[in-house]
Amino acid sequence: MRKFTLSMLGLYVALAHAGASAAPSLTLDRNVIDSETSQWLAPTPALKQAERLQLTARALQLVDRQGRVLGELPGRFETLDHRTDGTGLMVATVDKKRQQALLARFDAQSGWGAPRYLPNTRYAIEGLCLYRDSAANDFLFLVGEEGIGEQWLVAEHGQPLAEARQVRALSLPPQSAFCQADDASHSLYVNEENVGLWRYEAAAEAPLVREPVDLVAPFGGLAKAAAGVALVPGGLMLLDPVANALHLYQHRAGQWLRDGALSLQGLKEPAQISARVNDKGLELLLADDQGTHLATLGWKPTPAPIAPAVVQIKAQVQTDGVPSLGDAADDPAIWVNTRQPELSRVLGTDKKGGLLAYDLHGKQLQDLRVGRLNNVDVRKGFQLGERKVDLAVASNRDRNSLHLFAIDPASGQLSDIGQVPTELKEIYGLCLFKDADAAIYAIANDKDGRFVQYRLDGSSGQAGGTLVRSFSTATQSEGCVADDRNQRLFIGEEDLAVWALDARGDGPTHLDNVIGVGGLVKDDIEGLALYHGKGGDYLVISSQGNDSYVVVDAKPPYRVRGSFQVSLDAQRGIDGASETDGLDVTSANLGGPWAKGLLVVQDGRKRMPEGNQNYKYVPWAAVAEALGLE
Repeated sequence: MRKFTLSMLGLYVALAHAGASAAPSLTLDRNVIDSETSQWLAPTPALKQAERLQLTARALQLVDRQGRVLGELPGRFETLDHRTDGTGLMVATVDKKRQQALLARFDAQSGWGAPRYLPNTRYAIEGLCLYRDSAANDFLFLVGEEGIGEQWLVAEHGQPLAEARQVRALSLPPQSAFCQADDASHSLYVNEENVGLWRYEAAAEAPLVREPVDLVAPFGGLAKAAAGVALVPGGLMLLDPVANALHLYQHRAGQWLRDGALSLQGLKEPAQISARVNDKGLELLLADDQGTHLATLGWKPTPAPIAPAVVQIKAQVQTDGVPSLGDAADDPAIWVNTRQPELSRVLGTDKKGGLLAYDLHGKQLQDLRVGRLNNVDVRKGFQLGERKVDLAVASNRDRNSLHLFAIDPASGQLSDIGQVPTELKEIYGLCLFKDADAAIYAIANDKDGRFVQYRLDGSSGQAGGTLVRSFSTATQSEGCVADDRNQRLFIGEEDLAVWALDARGDGPTHLDNVIGVGGLVKDDIEGLALYHGKGGDYLVISSQGNDSYVVVDAKPPYRVRGSFQVSLDAQRGIDGASETDGLDVTSANLGGPWAKGLLVVQDGRKRMPEGNQNYKYVPWAAVAEALGLE
């Protein structure tokens, strides 16, 4: 049996594994730190002498190993968390008098800066914790009464924003008062006092789902309750104040496994804990009703491997939200105004009601309430009676039809010109292809994997179409895009792979594998788009399973060029993109940030503030620079 020791300046505790003999009695030294809450500082070269933060009855203090105060912020505060950086640290706490969360920054040269308060909440704040994402955005989680919680963007690179922005509301367990966030694994841990400890995804774009770390008996290994949490690389510690026990967990194979429990007899309902690594194991700060106790623990968990960081790119524009609530926005298409590129438009489907048009600033210009349109694509030069128009086609799920819209080449104005019925029973995805003879085809698919290809005709002045071929994938597909230059069609079989085949109406339907699920691509495979560059053509893939986008060469052997995520822009107040369905890209020079092209992605989770889904605009120049594309 592995042995642990816990010494507290003359205090001795023994490990009590399940099935082990009872822990010996606890002897406490009378020298206790007179603080309500204390927290070890993460190492930082700028604050070599500083060792910990502590809250007293009159101030927030930064102290050294001898307990000397290096800096003091007067006030009555409760609960505490911090993040360090190259020049100092940022602290989050709650002003007791104002009942308001605040941020305070301490710099090595200038000391404490003026506190910056978050807006008043409609609930009492029970606990808080900071989280720093891989793009160095700082967030503050607030834990309130009756399961109320919130996530706020509060700083960037450790520098508090002039105005904090609420990212999302959180539905947390009732009876929660403690939280901790692990920046490396993007995890948020929240207690539920009489139930156990829960893990959530901390990232701003993550779904609100939870999983248990440990639960109160008989469902888990906790005897009575769950309170304060401390994290160290590869390890987690949880206090049970009712049973006077400290539970230890190690991270293995993607989950927390219980590694034992320490009896803390002699302490009076210890509820808060802070930990840091030293040469022999861990140093602890344990707070109970008598104050804060120093401790050492001979336990060294094995750190879990850190996954490589994903390239982060910011959107520069976001559109107005789609009119419909819930999962409504789905697929964008970019229409380029050849005469005045700056007046180009982005079309987007509202799959609960119609087709939308936006300008390059994200402002909605048109809303055609024509039915449940799922995917949309555009091509130039469609003969409609006596006139030439540009064409948008969408898959209409109300009528299992191809819904056609004329686009005025000068103004970009959309008008409904009718529908073409299909043989599909449940129409889903759609894309357009223009062949060498300037004929335009609509390629649509069914949820059962069947694809149909129609040659479109508007010479009579009405929408028409003729079925020219059909083919199938074994399972459900949606995203597709045609390469008009090379007469190739790319389709996405959601749970399996991206395939390529001949796009021509009379061409063979043999499927060539472009890239499979696994590695950078996580199912579902959703939107596909083609970038035609001077140095090469690239296929952009929406990897919905990990909220990212994968870029591969659009010609064999389909070399993978990398992947990226669309992250939030703190200065512009634009959230990132996640759970993306459709996307589109153009290499056309649209001016300004879009001089090298524009990438548009659907955002499945609108945050900061929460609202109806929308579309995000990303400069292709940023993608090219990040991935080293020609």
